Amino acid sequence: MCEPLMAAEESPLDEPLLVPDIDVEQRGSGGGADDIANMEAHLLLHHDTGASFWRSCLNLSNVISGVGVLSVPYALAQGGWLSLALFAVVGAVCYYTGELIARCMRAGGDGDADAVRSYPDIGQLAFGRPGRKAIGAVMYAELYLVAVSFLILEGDNLDKLLPGTTVGLPGGYVLRGKQLFTLLAAVVILPTTWLRDLCVLAYVSAVGLVASVALTASLVWAGVAEHGFHAAKDANVFSLAGLPTALSLYFVCFAGHGVFPTVYTSMRNNNDFTKVLLASSVLCSLNYALTAVLGYMIYGDDVKSLVTLNLPSGKVYTRIAILTTLITPLAKYALIIQPITTGIEEKLSSSRGSLTRAAISTAVLVSTVVAACTVPFFGYLMSFIGSSLNVTVAVLFPCLSYLMIGEVRRAEAAGIVAILVVGVCVAVLGTYTSLHQIVSTF
Repeated sequence: MCEPLMAAEESPLDEPLLVPDIDVEQRGSGGGADDIANMEAHLLLHHDTGASFWRSCLNLSNVISGVGVLSVPYALAQGGWLSLALFAVVGAVCYYTGELIARCMRAGGDGDADAVRSYPDIGQLAFGRPGRKAIGAVMYAELYLVAVSFLILEGDNLDKLLPGTTVGLPGGYVLRGKQLFTLLAAVVILPTTWLRDLCVLAYVSAVGLVASVALTASLVWAGVAEHGFHAAKDANVFSLAGLPTALSLYFVCFAGHGVFPTVYTSMRNNNDFTKVLLASSVLCSLNYALTAVLGYMIYGDDVKSLVTLNLPSGKVYTRIAILTTLITPLAKYALIIQPITTGIEEKLSSSRGSLTRAAISTAVLVSTVVAACTVPFFGYLMSFIGSSLNVTVAVLFPCLSYLMIGEVRRAEAAGIVAILVVGVCVAVLGTYTSLHQIVSTF
């Protein structure tokens, strides 16, 4: 059952999109989703007995596995072969910070009426109301930029699938290429943003796991049938200049921490969360790494920010890869922007009529279309999201919160501080590099 996003007096980031059917007074405040795949965890919750171990593995794998898989070959090309070692380090760090989130959940009085049940709850437990607001602000920014990246993804891939398509408009105007398909995608998405019950879209968005597997299979097919696996044999072993971009994109792959508390509270036995997190992280890491290596070995330094753009036009495997990649953003867009539109409704003190919601969601969609057509650089945008927002949510917040909440031993505290220092460096350098790349393209 889907419930309304929020109670009348609550912030939209204080309530999960899709939640178990429990009493409002017993439900803690929830958070907006953390990355392009975070919404799926909510649709897989068991309302009565809780999710089993394997169901929880599916939930968490669905959270971690997202459209970041499209950019990992490009990340490898930017950082060189040795950056795969850093990919493993990023995965290990994100696994550890996920475990820190679970510890914060336990420290917050697991099982009580006022138990910590969401990421903003952890922020409030650690830093009070400012902590909740800080996490909310970061999540709002991330949700908006992810919505923009969805439109860029749709425009780029549809242009690859249907090259040369043009549409004439009155007055002699002609729409073509990525801008045309970005607008067409927006037209298809628009009615879904007017819905209040988004359960059906949430179920459709669960094809993200299938899309990841389909992409990897398509790369294997492309390598065997067309190019071979030798394009990157003379590639750089390590590129210091491309390292910030590579690290930022690697963080995109693992940053699903905003919804980890939801998966944790949905489990039948949440003491198994660490095992579930480990199994899901390993499986997703293997898929990411395989996709990165295959894409880089086939296309070398010519690999694009979306590896689907390298696939030859007109081939069956190209169509399969692109079509499966396009379904999830179309279904997820409405889920992603709902906390934003509801937040605007509250700020404007508007009545929650259908016309008001439709007008606000339409305005948000139009703004993201303008942004997608203005900054049509998927790789750079994903790098910016990874460095400035994903690193904050996946590394900085969990470490700082645990230092404030948990009983930390001296050796572990030193390790956490070291992770914080590295995280800040990645955030600063990655954000600067991605913004410089975006600005330099104008």
